[in-house]
Amino acid sequence: MVVAVAMISCNDYLEAPTKSSIDEMVIFSTPDLAKGAVDGIKVPFGETNSYRGRFLPWYGMNTDIEWYNSSELVGDGSADLAVYSITPSNSQMNSSNNAWAMMYSGIERANICIKGIRTYGNPKPGTELGQMLGEALTLRAVYYSDLLKAWGDVIPRFDPITTETLYLGKVSRDIIYKQLIADLGEASELVAWPNATSATVEHINKAFVKGLRARLCLAASGYSQYPDGIRRSTDPELSVAKMYAIANQECLDVINSGTCKLEPSFETVFKKNCQDNVAAGGETLWEIPFSDGRGRMLFTFAIKHNSIDQYTGQAKGGTAGPVPSLFYDYDVKDTRRDVTTVPYEWGKAVNGIAKQQLLTLKKWSFGKFRYEWMNRIVTSTNDDGVNKLYMRYAEVVLMAAEISNELQGPAAAAPYLKMIRQRAFASGDWSTKVDGYVNALTTKDAMFNAIVEEHKLEFCGEMVRKQALIRWNLLKTKLDEAKAKMYALRDRTGAYADVPAKLYYKYAANGESLVIYGLNRGETLDKSAEYDYNTAWIGPTLLINSKIDAIYAKNPDQYQFWPIWQVFLDSSNGTLTNDYGY
Repeated sequence: MVVAVAMISCNDYLEAPTKSSIDEMVIFSTPDLAKGAVDGIKVPFGETNSYRGRFLPWYGMNTDIEWYNSSELVGDGSADLAVYSITPSNSQMNSSNNAWAMMYSGIERANICIKGIRTYGNPKPGTELGQMLGEALTLRAVYYSDLLKAWGDVIPRFDPITTETLYLGKVSRDIIYKQLIADLGEASELVAWPNATSATVEHINKAFVKGLRARLCLAASGYSQYPDGIRRSTDPELSVAKMYAIANQECLDVINSGTCKLEPSFETVFKKNCQDNVAAGGETLWEIPFSDGRGRMLFTFAIKHNSIDQYTGQAKGGTAGPVPSLFYDYDVKDTRRDVTTVPYEWGKAVNGIAKQQLLTLKKWSFGKFRYEWMNRIVTSTNDDGVNKLYMRYAEVVLMAAEISNELQGPAAAAPYLKMIRQRAFASGDWSTKVDGYVNALTTKDAMFNAIVEEHKLEFCGEMVRKQALIRWNLLKTKLDEAKAKMYALRDRTGAYADVPAKLYYKYAANGESLVIYGLNRGETLDKSAEYDYNTAWIGPTLLINSKIDAIYAKNPDQYQFWPIWQVFLDSSNGTLTNDYGY
């Protein structure tokens, strides 16, 4: 009888779903479980050699405004990443758990979630599963967006890996751009606007999806290095006319939604970031989330602290900074200047208390990242836990200006450029610094050049400049301009003839903050009687030729992309190769 029952039941048993299928059915049809799986897509961001310690600290240097502060150490694995002198065996990158692998790990997680929710859920706009599908599509697009900007043509994976697809070769980035732009169009219909739910900016919202889609449209239709040279895409679907039309609508949707805003103060944007304020509805559209014990944004980019002190239990920061001439590109009344460019670091603590100390002309600090702004004391050796600001509303506004100028002309772009400059200057200066400045931009070329300049002043230190320069076909041009400016500053010639050669400084009443005279143009009076210290600030020995020239070691237009690292070439079963002379 037992055998008979077994025989009768055999067909039913063999046709039953596998346990893994049952698990997927339960997970991806249940919103709370699906949310856990989708949140898991973000895990690879924080892995040791992924975004945390390799991609975010290194992609984006060197540009016309930012550089690795030890760029002159050409031949060192770190310096080579910054100065366009990379090899596939780079000592910082050539490991099997590098960002390349972690990005594809995140993509695989996203593919599993996307397939599972489509198969077992009912993902409609306004539903929890619809939100989850939109998040998964967007997170996959984030990983791919960064793969494309770092490596150019990469492997296409839009379904979970099978034995048949284990080894795939690269395809043209054009194919991937088209997929991502379509995916984000779908995602924008599924996810909610900021503050329509209780989600923070560590989760995906409609404003970010639309902003990211606009960014990708501009990148896809812009210039970049292909194996046959620097050019725009020849795919008619990625033409400037088509891509700009999509990007324009996405930017307008975000701006007209009223769901996000520019912070009234530029400084507030970065204080909120350092204070772990992740409330939606402000300027931040999305942040890569790091726990307190992961992430190296301050560890890499903060004003340097030379020891444990009153502000931090981690002696770090100062790996990179603004090129010294950038300080003098700002209008003296531009409130972004002193937030972004800082000529000091924190010295070694005495009895637990550190003071600011002047840096040399060749090594400035980014001021957008400060341990002293945090609400907690960092105790980790290598990590600070501050999120990566992945996109700000200011970028959407500047994209709207650029697109409007291209499609309609400078008058259409003017209101958006004014929005950015109004935040940068006190209202009493708007008549000259905002209205007068912008209204004088009466040609398309003049407006475009002003937008390129504004992008520089707004985003220095946020590592978005390199990709923008590439798509504008201005990478080497602007790097050469930066070199020329640093030589002129060093020699106090041309536009820098009125820059003082000597600084006077003292400490404020709090005993730790510097008060400096001589940084601004024209501050050339002898202040010895009013200040306790003075020092030579500018001269040929203080910013030497080899330091300036080290902003790039090889032609950046020939090395716009990183090579695929040797470890991945070796394990690709012969399906992967490098282009661009690597």
